[in-house]
This record gives sequence, C-alpha cells and structure tokens, in this order.
Amino acid sequence: MLAPSLAPPLDVALNSLGLDKPPAETRVVVAMSGGVDSSVTAALLAAEGYDVVGVTMQLYDHGEATHRKGACCAGQDIHDARDIAARLGVPHYVLDYEERFLEKVIEPFARSYVAGETPVPCIACNQHMKFADLFDAANDLGADLLATGHYVASRDDGRGGRALYRAADPDRDQSYFLFATTRAQLARLRFPLGGLPKARVRELAREFGLVNAEKADSQDICFVPSGHYTEMIERLIPGASVPGEIVHADGRVLGRHAGVVHFTIGQRRGIGVAAAEPLYVVGLDAANARVIVGPRASLAVARLRLRDVNWIGPGAMTALPSHGLPIAARVRSTRPPAPALLMPTGEIEFVEPETGVSPGQACVFYDSVDPGAQVLGGGFILAS
Repeated sequence: MLAPSLAPPLDVALNSLGLDKPPAETRVVVAMSGGVDSSVTAALLAAEGYDVVGVTMQLYDHGEATHRKGACCAGQDIHDARDIAARLGVPHYVLDYEERFLEKVIEPFARSYVAGETPVPCIACNQHMKFADLFDAANDLGADLLATGHYVASRDDGRGGRALYRAADPDRDQSYFLFATTRAQLARLRFPLGGLPKARVRELAREFGLVNAEKADSQDICFVPSGHYTEMIERLIPGASVPGEIVHADGRVLGRHAGVVHFTIGQRRGIGVAAAEPLYVVGLDAANARVIVGPRASLAVARLRLRDVNWIGPGAMTALPSHGLPIAARVRSTRPPAPALLMPTGEIEFVEPETGVSPGQACVFYDSVDPGAQVLGGGFILAS
C-alpha cells in the first residue's frame, strides 16, 4: 500500500492508459533504471491505483562503472530502484541480462566503430533489450502494459492502434531513440512523462519523497566506465586501432592517425593536422584505414540511403507516392528535424543539404518539424 504522503499530485493528469479495466485491475510493469524519470513513472502509476511491478535490468558490471556518477542499470542504481520500489510499496525484480546486453548492444557498438560508423547504442538497447526481453518479463508477470520513463508520447491513432509522438518538452524529447519500436509494442507501451518538463518531474520526485530526486541524469554511453569508448573497443577487439593516413578530400596526404575509431564524421578538434582553413572529418574509409578531411562545405549531404527501415506511420511505406512523402528528417539526436522527402524505397532527399550526417547514426522520420510531431519511423544511415 502507498504511504499517506504518496497521494496523486492534483496538477498532474495522466493520459488514459487506454484499457477498459479499472486501474486496480490493470497490471503495469515499470522499467526502473534507478533514475529519477523511471522512479517518478512508477510513483505516478502507483498513486493512480495501478497494480505496479518494478523491474530492473542488470545490464553490465564494469567495476568502476557501478559507482560512476551518471551510470545506469548497474551497482548503486539497482539499489536505488529497489529502495524506490519499497518506498512505493510495489514488488521489484532484478533481471540479469549482462550476457545478452554484451551480445546485442556492446559488441555491435564496437564492431560499428571499427567499420567507420558512429553507432547509437541507446537505440539498440531499446530495440533489443527494453522493448524485447523486458516485454517477455512483463508477459511472464501477467502484465497488461509496460511503462518507461522516456520523454515521448503515445496516443490512440484512431485506427485501433497507437501512434508515437515527440515529447511536449523539445529539449527532453527522446523519440529519436525509439523509432525502431513496432506497432505491436506500441499497443502495450505507455510513457507517462511525455507531457511533462524535466523540472516538474524532479518536483514530483520531491513531492513523492523519492531518495533520487536530485540524482544526475545517466550518460549517453552508460556502459563505458571511463568515458573513453576507444579503450573499451580495444579490449573487445584487439588491434582495432589500425594506424593510417589522414587525407584531404582533394587527395593530399596531410598526416597520420592512430586508428579510425578515434574519429567521427563532423569532428573538428583533435584531428592532428595543421591547415590554413578549418578542417572537419568528412569521411572514414575503415577498409583502407583512411581518415578523410575537408572544409565544412564537404559535410553537406543532399540524399541518404538507409538500412533496417522501420515504418510505424499510417499505412505501408511501400504505398507512399512515387514522388515522395514530405516529412521532417532528423539525422542526429542533437539536431532538429529538417524538411525532406521520403521515397517509397526508403531513401531521403533533403530540401536543403544536411551536415553532420554519419553512417551508423539513425535518420528518424516525423510528419512535421513541429514539437509534438508524430514519429513515422526511421532507419540507419548507410555510407554514400
């Protein structure tokens, strides 16, 4: 039972969870990472009277990472999740997925970097762990729904399913990392924080008396203990850092490098060569151990090819107009969506060339550039 101080906040109205059953008869598994967002998610649902079960996935245990400020899904964070569940009076389970996380997220991350790509491990984690293995756990626990603390929204699409939308707070929006979610998963996924700003979430944590109300947010690459991903790659793939040439886009050899894994497309600092004009990394030729540099103009990309495209918009992507569907395309989580055309083949044509486009990153499709836009799908960028 909830403590008396955990009454539902009067100024927070949760979106309907979309089931006919009353809250007390609706079991919701909440993915609890130990952070403030997932903890408030669990607290809100419990306060509303839902049958909440907290589940924490132990994904790695890399020594110092279990104590590093900003880590998640390991060490202290598991203890925090357990303490929050006890505070809320809800059952809590810790599931060991270390081996699967290594296989599905960490090792592909390392191989992608060695291939000259810039991978996004958070997408792989959501796709293969949180919305796959965690759904299996939810089924085993007899849950109707799975809820997470992501800043993204989902609503009834009017066609018997649910659609995904950008969060109300554009600075916290995490829809970029969830494009690979399937329609079947969306039917049973809920995101109670989609309409709240981060500041209000922390206020709620304090109102609920949660011990992690002031806890720092987790880091983007949570499983890298030192913050130096190249060290981890070398441990997983010995010899990954193959030295080679730094070559200007016009063919001139400008210097040497210690390995393409140390570079990303769009990088300007730390290239290691001097030039009269600012130079950027504009290409990575991993097969020949070459880092290609050039002026900023060389970063401009007008057209993209994608792999592993996932479509969650209306109808089928193959039924799109032959001349293309006007969309907004987002090529990095830190960049705003830009006007583009999506072809039925999955290719993207930008209205104005985009910069900072890197193979391995995701390109996510929206129905407009506006905050709160619907997520139509996305795919991973291929080398041109």
